Amino acid sequence: MLILLSPAKSLDYESPLPKVTPSQPRLLDESERLVEVMRTKSVADLARLAGISDELAALNAERWASFHTPFTSRNARPAVLAFSGDVYQGLAVRRRFATRDYTEAQKTVRILSGLYGVLRPLDLIQPYRLEMGSRLATDRGRSLYDWWGPRITAVLRDDLAASPGAQVVVNLASGEYFSAVRPDELDAPVVAPRFEDTDARGRRSVVSFFAKRARGELAAWLVLNRVRSASAITGFDGVGYRYDKAASTREVPVFVRAFADRR
Repeated sequence: MLILLSPAKSLDYESPLPKVTPSQPRLLDESERLVEVMRTKSVADLARLAGISDELAALNAERWASFHTPFTSRNARPAVLAFSGDVYQGLAVRRRFATRDYTEAQKTVRILSGLYGVLRPLDLIQPYRLEMGSRLATDRGRSLYDWWGPRITAVLRDDLAASPGAQVVVNLASGEYFSAVRPDELDAPVVAPRFEDTDARGRRSVVSFFAKRARGELAAWLVLNRVRSASAITGFDGVGYRYDKAASTREVPVFVRAFADRR
């Protein structure tokens, strides 16, 4: 089983780190080539590319300029401890994970990245902002989807062959990031859980903030419980969500939370 997550825009390079054994990104040579492209961009270019303020673009220009290898514990952080957005607050590895849980996550969790392609949780990363959906022209095409091409899928396919449990991909990544994967070439079914919240009138919808947190909660639950099959996912009941069999399909298990169960 492989669990796919998106990265986060919010980063944490200040909090104390637990004792873990970091690893190196496996597509770092590709990342370094992308960094050289990004270094040719002006602050205005970066602002337009990412749709961000000039101030934030200037920060990212500094990050591209200071990017260097080799990655060490002095200049980089494990990805799962560097990303701090809603999904990672739901994952809450600092609070939940012991050493063996990080080891399990290293086998089963993969983070898709515009800069690094595919990351394991303990792969070291330096600060960056480069969305997978960016229309970045390179010698491979007009977007990062063109840049990565089949490379991300090839890594995931190899990881699936080595991962414990059934050959299944649990997609908890956003559409923007999963679009970099070629599902037909994975040789494994893809399950994409959906999280819905009811409002005070009982109407159901996907609320982005809550759904992101729930994806992190589910990812943590899968790791901590050493879940090995897609069928077991229906047992998840974190933060008030419950499996809705009537609304679900094999490919899209639906979890619903009543308005009164929000925490």
